[in-house]
Amino acid sequence: MQALITGGTGFIGSNLALKMLSDGHDVTITGTDNEYKFTDERLKILPPDFANINWAKLGSVDVVFHQAAINDTTIMDRNEMFRVNVEASEKLFNDAIIHGCRKIVYASSTAIYGDLPAPHKEEGPFKPLNPYAESKLALDEFATEFAKQHPDVVVVGLRYCNVYGPGETKKGKRATMIYQLAQQMKTGNPKLFKYGEQKRDYIYIKDLVQANILAAGAQESCIVNCGFGEAVEFNELVNILNDNLGASRTPEYIDNPYIDKYQAHTECDMSLAKEKIGFIPKFDIKKGIADYRNSGFLV
Repeated sequence: MQALITGGTGFIGSNLALKMLSDGHDVTITGTDNEYKFTDERLKILPPDFANINWAKLGSVDVVFHQAAINDTTIMDRNEMFRVNVEASEKLFNDAIIHGCRKIVYASSTAIYGDLPAPHKEEGPFKPLNPYAESKLALDEFATEFAKQHPDVVVVGLRYCNVYGPGETKKGKRATMIYQLAQQMKTGNPKLFKYGEQKRDYIYIKDLVQANILAAGAQESCIVNCGFGEAVEFNELVNILNDNLGASRTPEYIDNPYIDKYQAHTECDMSLAKEKIGFIPKFDIKKGIADYRNSGFLV
């Protein structure tokens, strides 16, 4: 398989690229110098501007895995968010099929569900709370119409939940609470918004990579949730991390300054992902954190 991965030096893109290379595929990525550093000489690396790829030079591509985006939910510049996440993505989709690609897998987000009651289902309702979430909902709407207009192309959107695992270090403040809490707990008690009862549906990076690979083999266009399917309280995360770090930290509770734009409970219905792409996650939160710890990247 000849694959193009946009955002291939980022957290998700680099893990996907490494897996694809290990499986013997021909991989080209777009990326930057300040993220993951590849040493595999088989990999072809293009500049990060995925909207202006030299397709004639690139050659044939069997599948595009579109991971690149502005994914900082605190950025309020809606015009810039839509320019990159929607308009540039639209151009990428159109350029890809013009040059013969018939499989597109792209990263959407469960941020589009906002603070609506869980579990979240693909048909909605939706309540994006920031420009990032709005842009991902707009991309989903475009992809749905695009797939209708091009029935010979399979387009699969994966609505990512909170993705954690080796490689998220460079995300800084955008890294998951799992990583951030682990770093805090090295030296002291972790800080949680009052009273640590917020819940997140977490998906381990190895499961997410597998979901992308399965999506590339889908027989029909669709948009599916991509999580584990169970929510975990932040208080419970501290308990699990204590077990893995050999610590005995207790949370310190602070006010939440983002209360009006905060997802207090994310949890995905994963039945459609199983039906459409055959995806069943293998790593529950305890197994995932243990594997993360054993990788050496959590501590």
